[in-house]
Amino acid sequence: MGWLALEAFDPAPVAVALTIGPEHRLVYTNLAFRAFVGDRPLGEPIGRAFTVTTKQDYGELFDRVLATGEPVSLAEAPVKPAAADAGDAERYFSFTLSRFTHERPGVLVVAVDVTEQAAAVRRADRATEEQRRSRRRFESLVWINAQVVWVSDAAGNVIESSGGWERITGQSREEFLGEGWTLALHPDDREPTLRSWDQTRRRARPWSYVYRVRTRDGEYRHFDVRAAPVVEGGAVVEWIGTCFDIELEWRERQRRRLLDRAAAAAAEQTALSEMFAALAEVLVPTLADGCGVHLLPDFGDRPAGAPIITRRVATAAGSGLLRQPTGGEERFAPGSGFARALERRRPLQRTFPPGRPPTDLLPKSTTDWLTATDATNVVLMPVVVDGAVAAAVTAARRGDRGPMSRDDVALMRQIFEHTHDALSGAVRFHRTQQVALALQHGLLAEPPELSDLRIVARYMASPTAAEVGGDWYDSFVLPDGATVVAIGDVAGHDLAAAVEMSQLRNMLRVLTADRLAPPGEILRRLNNAMETVAPEATATCILARVEGPDHGRWQVNYSVAGHPPPLLVTPGGDGHFLHEATNPLLGFPFDQLYRSSTVPLPPSSTLLLYTDGLVEHPGEHLDTGLDRLRRHAATLADRPLEHLCDDLLKDLPTTGTDDIALIAVRTPDS
Repeated sequence: MGWLALEAFDPAPVAVALTIGPEHRLVYTNLAFRAFVGDRPLGEPIGRAFTVTTKQDYGELFDRVLATGEPVSLAEAPVKPAAADAGDAERYFSFTLSRFTHERPGVLVVAVDVTEQAAAVRRADRATEEQRRSRRRFESLVWINAQVVWVSDAAGNVIESSGGWERITGQSREEFLGEGWTLALHPDDREPTLRSWDQTRRRARPWSYVYRVRTRDGEYRHFDVRAAPVVEGGAVVEWIGTCFDIELEWRERQRRRLLDRAAAAAAEQTALSEMFAALAEVLVPTLADGCGVHLLPDFGDRPAGAPIITRRVATAAGSGLLRQPTGGEERFAPGSGFARALERRRPLQRTFPPGRPPTDLLPKSTTDWLTATDATNVVLMPVVVDGAVAAAVTAARRGDRGPMSRDDVALMRQIFEHTHDALSGAVRFHRTQQVALALQHGLLAEPPELSDLRIVARYMASPTAAEVGGDWYDSFVLPDGATVVAIGDVAGHDLAAAVEMSQLRNMLRVLTADRLAPPGEILRRLNNAMETVAPEATATCILARVEGPDHGRWQVNYSVAGHPPPLLVTPGGDGHFLHEATNPLLGFPFDQLYRSSTVPLPPSSTLLLYTDGLVEHPGEHLDTGLDRLRRHAATLADRPLEHLCDDLLKDLPTTGTDDIALIAVRTPDS
């Protein structure tokens, strides 16, 4: 081949060069070669055109090709041009060396510049290696610190585990893979967990969740699961997850949360039954499926050998379970298991076959509930307040939940210890209220039983007031045959008001019986006596004489001192207030006579005297409450007198902050 033939390579897009002799001197370069290397003078050894800084000695390759005639190919070989303007730039060529004979043997070089392609491949390789390195670091860190490490495919099916899950749950590898791991979760947690996991995978976001896992011992413990997607090429190829046992941390958070809830619930209540009801709702469903509270009003004060009397004041039940009603008393023999448990003052736990609870240990209403709900575990806890057993709390679980643990029982006890101060106040309030109510009823005499008139009295203590109130009523028969009915209200709501109420009631009796005077005159004399006997007291009162048919017809002679007016209801539903004998309230100097008035009482009519708790409402004008009472009493005109009084107390809206007393007289039907 002549030089003219070599010149055919001049326009070729690849670099072409020809060397001859053992020194490999350049005898031909084409345009592409000169563009890459520079315009090198012919006759110069090819080695001067390049600075060889790679591991490969290209000179030896030229020698070998020239000596053996065997061609050599290199891919992406790094070379550095020796041209002055080449700088430090290293380029990559894929080229072949083959023996070529012209006048003398030489080596024909054909090269393609693949620098850009090689750079792109190197960048991709570095990115891939960096991902692999980062993943290896992450996996190493995770496997060192986590109790359980697992890998799932892109669809969420577990394909690999560190073995920790199997050791904790007892599941085999085959049982664990896929979605088999969910069988170790608490039944109530399976569906929510899978739903959360599915949502996370569809969003390709990191996952964090807490579920309960059944261990080899059958205990459920809380685990914190976390997972992150592994992304390659913009797509999730798998997930790496961890599981940590957080039972201790979870219990501490739950303990703090329940104690805070219990404190808040107790702080919002004042009545003892309502406070126990609020605490029962704290226990259910977090610690128990059902709860009952029985009050022990006389446990510490009962005589030796006396039975224990309990009263159910609060209950709670989980979703879908029958709830016990409140109310009702139950008795226990002093030597019963229930009595012994209370005397020990420690929680007592029993586990039993479904629906077969111990009978001697628990109130019958509790055993009935445990039987009906197939419960398998119950805790009986005495609640000690101010050194005395004030109540017994029963908390039960059903079989699918397992028995309460020692920590659960300890937390249940802590809840009542944590609310001790609030319970102490409520217990004192309750006991004082019971004593006050008994004292109040002791001061209120039963109306006389008469052959012609019917008299009914009612008293309803305020549920929010612990002290004795000042409301009172009275009824008795005078020597002249007239029947006296009276009602009053001493200002105040404490023991002093009760004492003053008792003094005024007794003085009114004496004054009424001492002199057969009109009611207004008797109230005037009572007002004068109060200046000496009760100078600080103020009171309202109605005094009425119901006089029989010896005078030709039934009539009432009455006087009102600052009290809501009497209500007269006649058959057929007519009702009106008696306003003719109004006078100032008792306890203030009044030099004038107190007025009295007499009105007829038709057959089967009802005269109603009442205290302001029945009609007064904050922010409402008194006339509104009076009109409400009149209209409602009129609808009850033909009802038996006991029913009329009971229905008024039951149906009329009251504030619940004041006592209510009423006394009603009904005349014969002819």
